[in-house]
Amino acid sequence: MSAGMFFQFLAEQWVLVAALAAVLTLLLLHETRKAGPALSINQAVQLVNTEGGVFLDIRDAAEYGRGHITDAKHIPAASLANRVSELEKFRDKPVIVVCKMGQSAGPATKTLRAQGFGKAQKLSGGMMEWDAQKLPVVTQ
Repeated sequence: MSAGMFFQFLAEQWVLVAALAAVLTLLLLHETRKAGPALSINQAVQLVNTEGGVFLDIRDAAEYGRGHITDAKHIPAASLANRVSELEKFRDKPVIVVCKMGQSAGPATKTLRAQGFGKAQKLSGGMMEWDAQKLPVVTQ
């Protein structure tokens, strides 16, 4: 497909192209409003180290036991609303929410922000990305 054909398609199907652009924009806005942008691993580690924050692992106990980030607090996602008081000393510090793949951290981050944890953010890619980069984990 040549560039000329591509531009011809864009000109003829401008309504579809505009609709696609609108949908992608709305999806991006929805995701960022849901829990804010996701942090890269480097950004998250830097925030925890420089501002005294904490990693919060929201995976179930079995997954957490197989390997987690050193010094991560463990509160399963289903228990978070009832156990948020365990994070009280981190209310004004970064709380980096970690899940398996980075998908379920968004709602947990939103819950924390609603409870007054303004610096709560999610980790992009979750533990799968952490493992893929061969970063250290501890087991129980």
